[in-house]
Amino acid sequence: MTETSDPRGQTAAPPASAEQTRLALVRAGLALFGAKGFDGTSTREIAALAEANIGSIAYHFGSKEGLRAACADHIVAAIEHMAAEALDRFSADVEDMVSPAVAQEAFAEALERMVNFVVARPEAGEIVQFVLRELAHPTAALDRIYSGVFEPTHRRLCQLWQHATGEPAESDRTKITVFTLIGQVVYFRIGREAVMRRMGWAEIGPAEAGAITAVARANLDAILAAHGKPS
Repeated sequence: MTETSDPRGQTAAPPASAEQTRLALVRAGLALFGAKGFDGTSTREIAALAEANIGSIAYHFGSKEGLRAACADHIVAAIEHMAAEALDRFSADVEDMVSPAVAQEAFAEALERMVNFVVARPEAGEIVQFVLRELAHPTAALDRIYSGVFEPTHRRLCQLWQHATGEPAESDRTKITVFTLIGQVVYFRIGREAVMRRMGWAEIGPAEAGAITAVARANLDAILAAHGKPS
């Protein structure tokens, strides 16, 4: 795509493609719906943040509600990609993974990927904020996120836990344990500002994410070590 000149001789930026406009609207929707809520956000605000024509919302999504659904699908795709990076290099069929050591290493790597995505990547903040709004006031968007990625990813992690520990994947104990391990990571995004103040960090970059990963891994190792001991 080449640049054009306006009648005054100044170089103008090339027009955005339809896909670029669509993505800009989705990102604007994520940011504003998460920060202000669906009802508190106007289509004019979304278009302004996306630097798009207000009519492009109807063109690409049909309505503001359609944009919210597209935001949910964007979240599903982002988390699916992160989960695939963490889990797909191990057995495609988790039932074939019989070694506890391999399963434990897979779970540890998944935890590290979660930290790098949820805690360290800037765009994750908008995703988490959007999801928190949906969890507080569930809509069809949460249904899409839950069925599209939350439930299947949690199920896969529970299957890993079964191979790592022998605890049945669908037991309440396993499900709660996996939620607990995920929750410790999510806190560092939800409580980001408090964490940085208490730690004296100016940001949470690679070094800080590495420190968080080390503690999360130690917590995982402690739970695994204690699992087989009599209570």
